[in-house]
Amino acid sequence: MLPARFAPVLFSLILSGLMSCIVTCVATWKALGLGAGFAQDWMQAWMASWPIAFAVAFTAAPLVRRLVAKLVKQPLQG
Repeated sequence: MLPARFAPVLFSLILSGLMSCIVTCVATWKALGLGAGFAQDWMQAWMASWPIAFAVAFTAAPLVRRLVAKLVKQPLQG
């Protein structure tokens, strides 16, 4: 198990990996179709996009958390 301090990094890594995998799959499919070489083209697109998606997810997460906190009703304390 990893120490709790790594939770934000791990969350961003897993979420960005999953989301970039799905998005690049759909984009590759729409652009090239499901023909020969689809899987290779998709994996190349995914490997190029995952580091970018990770950096965006990791740096945007605190801002998004603050925005969500302002947009939702806070529970009453007490």
